Amino acid sequence: MPQALEAKTKVSSCSVDMSPASHRIFAYDLYQDQCEIIPGTMSLPALEKKGDIILGGLFSLHDMVVEPSLSFTSTPPSTQCTRFNFRTFRWMQTMIFAIEEINRKGNLLPNITLGYKIYDSCSTPHQALKAVLELRGTENNSAGNTHQQGVCHESIPAVIGDGGSTQSLVVAHFLGVFHVPQVSYFSSCACLSDKNKFPAFLRTMPSDFFQVDALLQLVKHFGWTWVGVIAGDDDYGRGGANIFVNEVTKLGACVALHEIIPKNRAQSTISSIVSNIQSSGVWVILVFAVEQDAAALFDEVLRMELAGIQWLASEAWSTAAILSTPRKYHHILQGSMGFAIRRADIPGLRDFLLRLNPLSSDASNDPFLAPFWEEVFQCSLGVEAEDQKYNTEGNPPCSGTEELGSIANIYSDVSQLRISYNVYNAVYALAHAIKAMRSCVKGKGPFLQQACPDMDSIKPWQLLHYIKQVKYFNTFGDETKFDGNGDPRAMYDLVNWQLKPNGKMDFVTVGKFDETTAASHHKLQIQEENILWAGNQTKVPLSVCSNVCPPGTRKAIRPNFPICCHDCVVCAAGEISNQTDAIECIQCLPEFWSSAEKTACIPKQMEFLSFSDTMGIILMVISLTGIFSTCFVAFIFYCHRSTPIVRANNSELSFLLLLSLTLCFLCSLIFISQPSKLSCLLRHTAFGITFVLCISCILGKTIVVLIAFKATLPGSHVIKWFGPLQQRIIITCCTLVQVIICTVWLVVAPPMPQKLMPRDSPIVILLCDKGSHLAYALVLGYIGLLAFLCLVLAFLARKLPDNFNEARIITFSMIIFCAVWIAFIPAYISSPGKYSTVTEVFAILASSYGLLGCIFAPKCYIILLRPEKNTRKHLMSKTSTSKRF
Repeated sequence: MPQALEAKTKVSSCSVDMSPASHRIFAYDLYQDQCEIIPGTMSLPALEKKGDIILGGLFSLHDMVVEPSLSFTSTPPSTQCTRFNFRTFRWMQTMIFAIEEINRKGNLLPNITLGYKIYDSCSTPHQALKAVLELRGTENNSAGNTHQQGVCHESIPAVIGDGGSTQSLVVAHFLGVFHVPQVSYFSSCACLSDKNKFPAFLRTMPSDFFQVDALLQLVKHFGWTWVGVIAGDDDYGRGGANIFVNEVTKLGACVALHEIIPKNRAQSTISSIVSNIQSSGVWVILVFAVEQDAAALFDEVLRMELAGIQWLASEAWSTAAILSTPRKYHHILQGSMGFAIRRADIPGLRDFLLRLNPLSSDASNDPFLAPFWEEVFQCSLGVEAEDQKYNTEGNPPCSGTEELGSIANIYSDVSQLRISYNVYNAVYALAHAIKAMRSCVKGKGPFLQQACPDMDSIKPWQLLHYIKQVKYFNTFGDETKFDGNGDPRAMYDLVNWQLKPNGKMDFVTVGKFDETTAASHHKLQIQEENILWAGNQTKVPLSVCSNVCPPGTRKAIRPNFPICCHDCVVCAAGEISNQTDAIECIQCLPEFWSSAEKTACIPKQMEFLSFSDTMGIILMVISLTGIFSTCFVAFIFYCHRSTPIVRANNSELSFLLLLSLTLCFLCSLIFISQPSKLSCLLRHTAFGITFVLCISCILGKTIVVLIAFKATLPGSHVIKWFGPLQQRIIITCCTLVQVIICTVWLVVAPPMPQKLMPRDSPIVILLCDKGSHLAYALVLGYIGLLAFLCLVLAFLARKLPDNFNEARIITFSMIIFCAVWIAFIPAYISSPGKYSTVTEVFAILASSYGLLGCIFAPKCYIILLRPEKNTRKHLMSKTSTSKRF
């Protein structure tokens, strides 16, 4: 098996399963194996410049590798890299620019010259591993590109690179074993922050953890709850996308689809991804992938004519020229948004980039200049036979006098120096670490016995210690330092892709994200008025599985659907929700009820028998009519008090009965008002006492009628025991018993106002709590007892002479009275709310009208309409006739 493939296999296995100690043993063996390469084996091309301290560099100058066909007997040929990347070539030139700037100025590292040795990792892990093995362990033979068998050197104290996270993982595993500091400028995988696995890894590129945090803040800010995620099939894409998916669900959002772009970019697979987008109903999609994978996706989006999607870009392609420059992507990517790392304008860099020329004296030492030049100008340079692999068949020859400044391309475009700025900072971070090493005071060093590092032979692990402590402000005012995980301060620009009238896609900064801000809601600052959305719209696109539930409703999860798919259910009566997308409705307090919109709790309507409602007005009119009728009867009796029919009916008791009936009608009005402490005390006590007074008067009249006829029998002296004084005593004693009952009631458990607040009703029922149901039963029972006694006595006196038979009238009135109050009991118990009070008032009025009508109506009829019967002769005529029988 070829050694390169063996290396790839070993590193992959050790990165997963092997312990740190095994890592060291394996890495050392691999290192020794690489030193014993067979003579004549071709090494990788490198761009090299001598210096006192050599910094290694890894850049993916090509996007693909053409793997050779291998057999067990053939000698493995060199790997061929294809698809030259102008942007990465600019990053490499930025590293050279920074090193030469440091050497030229001399104030940072006086008397020290930095050199470099740069390899092309070809965007593949095993090519990156080959490169780092050569950086770490070998030097080229001065005679050519052959290794000196068995000769190994440790001349590279630090490595800048690689760009891709997948390549950096392999390199970091290897360099971490030897504690060689590695500073990446573009690897953002959050997995690289694990210092247990990658102790020597640092970067000037923020971790994807912070980028995901920024994306989460963006999704939360615009209220997107139905998002799609498409990732590249590498550590960068899968790692970042998985973090995003896990965290976005914690915000209550849902992932409509989660797809992977395969590395072979098969059209059938990508076509299936686009079809899933169309069927999902999602309008906001995050593409967490490198620019090449994103381009493959958007090619298929164009072919299937999918439009109107709001694309969210990861920083790998948020400012990618290969997507923004071709006009074919403009109508689908216009309005896209993404986070890009901070940019800077590096003075002198553009002139430095344009200095290159294949005819210069340094060109022969640059193995990457020829393929770059041929790719830029689409021509073929006359190169040696062994370098014919760089030629492009069919292209015209290059003269070497072409001007780079005459062609506008990604390489010469310095308007978006973001990753280049990271490369620039990585070089300066290492330079500051070397400066700190050089500034060590003897006897006060950080190592064993306070020793300082030997500057004549810098050890990588010593440089690693110092670079971890680096902290400085560069010429642009930005602070450069590394946290405990080797990560820099995370600051991003929120860029919006906006198509200008001239047809150029412009990256407009519409916000900032700074993870160092203490308050999480202040980390992301957005200028919404400057944003242009997908489809050239000015309104925020809506991407939800279900519409927002307005106030007054709550979310109800649909069975067998994601949590973001819900129905909006109106809050039940007595419940409200005063915010959008409420999880549950809030129960109003007992004295409150929900408004018609179910958005606020309003005081419940007070319900009581009042003078303003219809029922109260009717009862009040009936009560007043009764009062006026009673007063009218009293007036008639008073005007005809000397007539036989008035005198014969015991005028004193009649007037007292009329007074008690007037009080009965009056006490009914106490029930028609809002219950108060005073009204509750008076209601049932006044009713009980006045009715007992009324029944007592009727009882007295019944006894008088019965005794009056008994006294006419020969030898009877009973009439003298039932004179006016005795009658008053009977009435007083009967009434006094009720007064005592009511007094005890008011002292022990007085009636008080009460609010009945049923949960399922929009009203508060105002009632008088009786305090003691036993006392109320005694009051009614005592009234019933007197009424029953009157009924019995009147029944006994039913055969008295007709013209003077008041007992018959009393009997009929008591029957009506008892019937009313017997019917009152079940009606009162079953009547809800204020209608129980209505029932009680109706019983009072009905029984009062029954007494008034039955007892006094016949007499008033004779007095007013049949005055000829209001004579002593007429009243006594039937009596005489009766005696004869």
